[in-house]
Amino acid sequence: MSAIDGNAAGATLFDAYGADMTAAAATCGACGKRAALAEAAAYIHAPGLVLRCRNCAAVLLVVVRRSGISCVDTRGAVIETEPSR
Repeated sequence: MSAIDGNAAGATLFDAYGADMTAAAATCGACGKRAALAEAAAYIHAPGLVLRCRNCAAVLLVVVRRSGISCVDTRGAVIETEPSR
């Protein structure tokens, strides 16, 4: 499975957060690299959406929809900025 641009995660992130999160800066919990979520490596054909750090490939964020609810796991990153509304 190959990664695509993190902007491909925009609609899924908007559904989960109610705002455009692609410009939100995040710091990778594994390597400390700070970048916009749009710059992450996106895997959209997994069982849900997976964003990985482009620097070290650690998982930053996972979004899975279950029964119409978006379940978001961000334990791999710290989201540092407010999303644009």
